[in-house]
Formats: sequence, C-alpha cells, structure tokens
Amino acid sequence: MFDSLLRRGFQIIALHHAEAILTMDMPEAIEDIEKVCMDIKLPVEEMVRSGGGEAAITQRIRNTFHEKHGWEKHNFEIKKIIDGVEKEAITHEVDHIKVFKKGTIAIEIEWNNKDPFFDRDLENFKHLHSEGVISVGIIITRGSTLQDKLKDIIEEYAQIKNITAFEDLELYYSPTKRQRENIEKATKSVGSFQRGWANSFVSDKYGEATTHWRKLSERVDRGVGNPCPLVLIGLPDSIVAL
Repeated sequence: MFDSLLRRGFQIIALHHAEAILTMDMPEAIEDIEKVCMDIKLPVEEMVRSGGGEAAITQRIRNTFHEKHGWEKHNFEIKKIIDGVEKEAITHEVDHIKVFKKGTIAIEIEWNNKDPFFDRDLENFKHLHSEGVISVGIIITRGSTLQDKLKDIIEEYAQIKNITAFEDLELYYSPTKRQRENIEKATKSVGSFQRGWANSFVSDKYGEATTHWRKLSERVDRGVGNPCPLVLIGLPDSIVAL
C-alpha cells in the first residue's frame, strides 16, 4: 500500500486493520491519495514568505483533493433522541470526506498547527468510527526527514539568496522585535547570520510544539484515537524545492 510514496521517502503507518480495509474495500482511496501526495511540492521561498492564515501548501493539497478527486468538507451531526425529544447533539467537522461503495474515508491535513490539533482529529475519528460514520481516518503532516532538515534547508536557501543581514529579509517578511532579538542571539551563538536566522526562524515557526510526525506518533503510541483504523502520512524532505 502506497508503494510509490514509500519509494519517495514518505512515512506511512497503518493501524487497526486500516491497510486491509483500504486495499480490500476501497483501493480507489489509495489511488486518490497517492496521486495527490506524489504531486506535492514545497518551494522554500513560500515557507519564508508565509504569514498568517492557512499555508499555501495546505491550500494546494485541499484544492487538489476537492477539485480533482471529489473529497468534500463535511459537518457530521450526531443527535441523541429519547422518546422523540432531542437530548444531545454533537457536531464533528472534517476537512475531507469521500464516500465509497464499501465505506467512508476522512482526511485531515495538519501542516503547521499547534500540536493539540492532533488530539482533536484523533478523537473526532474515534467518535465518528464508533458511530459507524467513517471506516478509516487519515492524517497528513510533516514527516521526520522534513522536520529534522528544516534548519539546514532554510540555511541553504539563505546561502543561495545571499541573505546576510536583516535588510535582506525585508524582501520576504518583517521580523518582529522579539524575532529580531532571537535571531541576534542565535547569530551570536553560531557565528553566522544565515545559520542563526535559519535556526531561529525554524524554532519560532516550525518548532516542537507544532504538528509534525513525532508529535503524531507519540499520541497514537499512547492509544489516542483507538480503535479507529488510522493511516498516518508523513511528508518527506523530498517535496522541498529550493
């Protein structure tokens, strides 16, 4: 399953019979996901320029799932009714849902949120699966190779673009006072503006408390989301374009 993604360095973990469900009952879902993920590209300049709101890479992935493959955002509403009286109503919003003949798949993309979003996603999947609404839940996030190499990637970009001072950063973004102070400290520590900026930029924007593979795997190792069948997909450093 997902052989082409594995060859390109993607991390794939399937839990609670998810692989059997997908390969036997919904191979079309595997095909959709492989096509979308194989086309993912991440320009470094896009990472450096990105500000608030949803990241451009997330928007592209969402649009591809929706426009090319028919995966829709959906709000599930589950109601408890006793003797005709509604006692409880719970809603679960999922960014990507697709219904197949033998089941329904849910996908969430967590490129760079705060890591508690993983708890939300996994608990949503657990509840929806227990109610018989979804067959498999899938989370796509930054993989280990990408997370671990981000500082080197940003430093290499700084070297290519000859970013050697704060003035050079003005072409991309304007660091806040706090960010400038952190960059100055990091530069003094490592003896290089390019490396100091890269280290500070990644720590500030893509640090340990954000959504990436280690944070996701820690949660599923603790059993968060059990017993919903899950597929975890980690985006590798091979998607980066300098």
